[in-house]
Amino acid sequence: MRVSPATQDHDNAVTESIWNKTIRWLESDLSETDINTWLRPLKGINHGQWFELVAPNQVVLEQVKGRYQDRIFETLRDITGGRIQEVRVRVGDDSEEPAKKGNTARNPFQGSRLNAKYVFDNFVRGQSNQIAKAAAEQVAANPGQAYNPLLICGSTGLGKTHLMHAIGNALRENNPNFRVVFLAVERFVHDMVNALRHDRINEFKDFYRTVNTLLIDDIHLFANKERTQEEFFHTFNSLLEDGHQIVMTSDKYPRELDGIDERLKSRFAGGMTVFVEPPELETRAAILLKKAELEGIQLNEDVAFFVAERIRSHVRELEAALKTLKANHIVTGDPITVDFARMALRHMLSSHDKVITIENIQKKVSDFYGIRRDDLISKSRRQTVARPRQIAMALCKELTRHSLPEIGDAFGGRDHTTVLHACRKVTELRNDQHQIEEDFKTLLRSLNQ
Repeated sequence: MRVSPATQDHDNAVTESIWNKTIRWLESDLSETDINTWLRPLKGINHGQWFELVAPNQVVLEQVKGRYQDRIFETLRDITGGRIQEVRVRVGDDSEEPAKKGNTARNPFQGSRLNAKYVFDNFVRGQSNQIAKAAAEQVAANPGQAYNPLLICGSTGLGKTHLMHAIGNALRENNPNFRVVFLAVERFVHDMVNALRHDRINEFKDFYRTVNTLLIDDIHLFANKERTQEEFFHTFNSLLEDGHQIVMTSDKYPRELDGIDERLKSRFAGGMTVFVEPPELETRAAILLKKAELEGIQLNEDVAFFVAERIRSHVRELEAALKTLKANHIVTGDPITVDFARMALRHMLSSHDKVITIENIQKKVSDFYGIRRDDLISKSRRQTVARPRQIAMALCKELTRHSLPEIGDAFGGRDHTTVLHACRKVTELRNDQHQIEEDFKTLLRSLNQ
């Protein structure tokens, strides 16, 4: 008997409903990754007493047979009241669903869009980022030759991604035929999973291994993703062997990355590594003035320095403060003065004022150097205590609004001249001794997080 199209549509809808319901039931037992990677790519076909699962490729088929087939069978029996007696799994034929197949000719691996607003001209250069900016400009001018790979490290919100976009925008402007791909690690992982699901791993490899410049954000997020790390390792090697540029960002130095294969750590450290530090006061004020200019906000230097003195964490906090000032100015129509900023930002500023205190600086420094906090306050002049004490005093002057006498009083009732001497000594040591400079920067980063 000939089955009408309406009956076929009904049967397909029932099948679809059964398979979707099966997935929903399994979501309570399996992880979202398992569901999305191995079960959603399957097509379910109901044959009455047995149920057929069509996998897009051999990899998915093997995973389903080895790990999920029995559980799927039990779930289908529960849903259909025992009607399903068997579950079979096969790989779909290329001839199936030609209309849908025809849509897959487009390359699905495109990377992400570069942000045209992020260019070198509007990146505010200061002591905290000048080396990183100079290295980025060199890479943009000489891709594949200067500093390859380039790894830009630093805490969140300090401008790493701005520099990466600036490199990409400069390369596209200077080399219109260059294939420049920017993406976050999550996108690389997503593309790889989809490539495995849809049997397009060769296309995935061809796409990423033939770009002229690969810009990849947040490589620390590769942690514990062994299969993805393996693929990125080969992509990395292929690009370097062909002289193509790689630029990466991370929140840590390569040696500090946990959950990353040692081979990748070695590759990451094999080029140029630069660190973007938290911006100093003058740079924070300059950033505010530059962003205010771009946003068309009338902001004078007094207000910029007032805000910069109190918000020390990262650039995104400064941007949030500027948006708050702009919104309050639009609503009230009042000019943006120091008093206006103090009132408009009172909640934000109060939270920042509480973040860094003399006490937590003392604790952080004493923990860092393996001494007791009481040692910093004591009269001891031992080098192992005196040097950390001087560094702690310098950090207090840098990060708090306390006066020199107040800082001295918190360190065992010392005179303000002692604090001033300590600050000058630490500045001198930072210029002369690399280890002191590294210690100071590490403590500064830790306190600003």
